[in-house]
Amino acid sequence: MSYTIYVRMKKPGKKMNREAPAVAFDLDRRPETLRELLSGLTELGVRDYNARRDEGQLLPFLTREEITSQAARGKISFGVHEGGEADLQKACENSIQCFEDGIYRVFAGEDELTGLEERISWKENLVFTFIRLTMLAGSYY
Repeated sequence: MSYTIYVRMKKPGKKMNREAPAVAFDLDRRPETLRELLSGLTELGVRDYNARRDEGQLLPFLTREEITSQAARGKISFGVHEGGEADLQKACENSIQCFEDGIYRVFAGEDELTGLEERISWKENLVFTFIRLTMLAGSYY
């Protein structure tokens, strides 16, 4: 049995005020804490990455449906991957570390989730929003 959640991805900038479409994700179970949410979404990403990698298409192409689906997630790619299979444990550790380092913030509806063990208050039509914070690097001469 799976549990569908809805996620919207944003990043600061001129277009942040536009409403990004929520994308449906089917998790194995309903996450009760932020840590479970992050781990569940990361697991989906790793499974998807490894499945695409194993398809072995030499000349990938995108259908209109794939383009629309990928555009809703914020990135369109052919899915060509070089390198090894993604490691689920390392990916989850990285996802958690990025949250702890402030690379992104997570909101459940209008409420910011600030702690990994924070319980999620489930409401009807709840949409999670992930806001990626871009760090400025470099120096000015």
